[in-house]
Amino acid sequence: MKLVRTGRERGIATVRLDSLTNRNVLSARLVAELHEALAAYGGDETVRAIVLTHTGTTFCAGADLGAPPEPEAFVALMRQIVTLPKPVVARVDGHVRAGGLGLLAACDISVAGPASTFALTESRLGLAPAVISMPLLPRTDPRAAARYYLTGERFDATEAARISLVTIAAENVDKALVPVLDGLRRASPQGLAASKELVTATVRESFDQYAEDLIARSAALFASAEAREGMTAFLERRDPAWVL
Repeated sequence: MKLVRTGRERGIATVRLDSLTNRNVLSARLVAELHEALAAYGGDETVRAIVLTHTGTTFCAGADLGAPPEPEAFVALMRQIVTLPKPVVARVDGHVRAGGLGLLAACDISVAGPASTFALTESRLGLAPAVISMPLLPRTDPRAAARYYLTGERFDATEAARISLVTIAAENVDKALVPVLDGLRRASPQGLAASKELVTATVRESFDQYAEDLIARSAALFASAEAREGMTAFLERRDPAWVL
């Protein structure tokens, strides 16, 4: 069974995360299927833009702790979204956690609905939002990033828009997307590609400068004793040993 579903309408391709049984976690398989779908649409001249969305109440619950992708593969996926010559628009009306925020931040435009909640939970697991910092930090308010990186607090779509994690917080996600997708349909392929290259310059520089170091840092954290305790506690639905 496919974990990523695709479709298209009037030049807009839809890529849907559809792994309901585990809340669309970033497994090695889901990352590979998502990469394949984006590559296919990225090279399709009949596609003007791509909408990345989800089935169920969760956009993405973060990394699959049982079968995570290689850090290099996830970094390549985020870089692919950033460098794709077509805009990628996130349509979110559900929960987004940890690595899912990296996927979201890599998108060019994002609309979040009232059912959306967000949290960078890595610090509570003995980890850190390492590789997802490359798209996240250049696009998010730095004071807000410091708060949510350190505390792991949950926040809503209105706050996500305030801190520039998402573009629009809307009561009706599909209604809010109508003018966005209309604008993309009216733009020329060359104009979109050139304009995207301009607005993603800082994010692309972040990948070029920090990818190798952050991949190594992420691997070291995942291999640590504290991370093993944090992930075990999470799977056992208990507090880790360090909670005061």
